[in-house]
Amino acid sequence: MLKWPRRGVLFAPALISAAAQAQAAPEVDLLLVLAMDASGSIDADEFRLQREGIAEAIIHPAVLAAIAANPRRAIAIAMTEWGSPGGAALVVDWHRVGDAASAQVFSNAVLAAPRSRQSYNAIGDAISHAAALIAAAPFRANERVIDVAGDGPDMRSNILAPDARDAAVAQGITINGLAIEIAPVTRGNEPLHVHYERNVMGGPGAFVMVAETRRDFARAMRAKMLREIA
Repeated sequence: MLKWPRRGVLFAPALISAAAQAQAAPEVDLLLVLAMDASGSIDADEFRLQREGIAEAIIHPAVLAAIAANPRRAIAIAMTEWGSPGGAALVVDWHRVGDAASAQVFSNAVLAAPRSRQSYNAIGDAISHAAALIAAAPFRANERVIDVAGDGPDMRSNILAPDARDAAVAQGITINGLAIEIAPVTRGNEPLHVHYERNVMGGPGAFVMVAETRRDFARAMRAKMLREIA
């Protein structure tokens, strides 16, 4: 007579393998996804300044010093672009940054990556996409953060921003915002940074920063990274 294996025994090797792979993943102090607005409201100049702001921030001496001050002396960072419902795209895959050389590699990758094709303002989809990237990251860290930068409110998402935020927070992820308030698009009479505070940010220590001019983006991004890393 055939004897079926017990359920726990059948799946035990797979479970052990998955656990072993998770433990084998290199540990860093922070997993950080930069979710950047590439929607139609972002013109070529604003897009370039966003990319340059990120590239400059990661190699800044103050940012490198903050990374070095943490126990593992390294973070893992990836960059996505968002806009279209369901269209959020990974444009720079995970990089381990632990010194000036590895920071420069990431900086170069940010500047070299082509712009993805986006439209609208689907922030909820962007958060959901970034959370999935963190779950599948080839690194592990206790601190996990999504940075959402944009110049308009959540519109036409498959999943509303507050719902996506709450789901990410339930996974132990913090979502911070960078509101680019240059002739900002508002919802009703609500300023953009208030919209981000109400609908985007979430998790322990979450915050929203404001860039009031295009050229202020680099300063705001650097300050944001320093706050998250430190």
